[in-house]
Amino acid sequence: MANLRAGVIGIGSMGRHHARIMREIEGVDLVAVADPGGDRFGVAKELPLGQSVDDLIAAGLDLAVVAVPTVYHEEVGLALAEAKVPTMIEKPVAASSEAAGRLVEAFQAAGVVAAVGHVERFNPAIAELRRRLQAGELGEVYQVATRRQGPFPSRISDVGVIRDLAVHDINTTQWLAGADYSQVAAQTAYRAGRDHEDMVAITARLGNGVLANHLVNWLSPIKERFTVVTGERGAFVADTAEVRLAFYANGLVSSEWEPLRQFRGVSEGDMTRFALRTWEPLKAEDEAFRDAVLGTRQDIVTLEEGLKTLEAAEAALASAATGQTVKL
Repeated sequence: MANLRAGVIGIGSMGRHHARIMREIEGVDLVAVADPGGDRFGVAKELPLGQSVDDLIAAGLDLAVVAVPTVYHEEVGLALAEAKVPTMIEKPVAASSEAAGRLVEAFQAAGVVAAVGHVERFNPAIAELRRRLQAGELGEVYQVATRRQGPFPSRISDVGVIRDLAVHDINTTQWLAGADYSQVAAQTAYRAGRDHEDMVAITARLGNGVLANHLVNWLSPIKERFTVVTGERGAFVADTAEVRLAFYANGLVSSEWEPLRQFRGVSEGDMTRFALRTWEPLKAEDEAFRDAVLGTRQDIVTLEEGLKTLEAAEAALASAATGQTVKL
């Protein structure tokens, strides 16, 4: 069987890595790249540098990756859908939920595979956490709390911290909890003089009753990437920056101190840190997309999931603007 012919449009900070991986993974040949802004990272190499999505389509593609600025996702995605090219669009799926809905409809009508690049789903710590939750190791899930904080990335100019970073935590929480957001409340701050928010605190509830909390900002000198899932038997703590996963079990030893004996909550138990097999999350994401195109695997983040994630992000923005909880 011939290798799949791949193209990447948008070869900046993210697209250059997709291009590298498309050159590395089995069963795929990178045959086209395009970026009207040029090739500042030298990605094209032996390939001609296209200027538009039409140049990409003209190469005769079996799959494409879209890593252009968010505002162009709809335009580029619709062109690829019309050409019936299986496509993965970097997160967020589009600049608005309305645009995302049009992309969903277009790819459904085209009958080809489409995905969103929510790479955290392929982080080894999150993947193992999901596996253990699915196996029932935590029992009932009560809450998902995340912290995603660090310095401002100068490459971001078209969206704020909610659409750029918080969507990671929203999508991961939907996946881990197995439900979509039903109500969202948020507070934002604009501390660095940019047009978009650079700090947000989100409190939410999912459709199955799981609570969610997300602290996200571009204003911390400390880089944190934590996901804590608390449930019936204890809590999992995933550090996706360091690729670590630990489980803190509820205590089983009763106390001899009478005031504590009356307390009906949980107590500290044993902590277990798991040995994880590690891999490059972006490579795993691109391999999953390749396999979805081939029809051998179906663990991509679908456009429909990306739309639900974007709707929750927009609800956070609306809540921050109005001071009201937004129901979805």
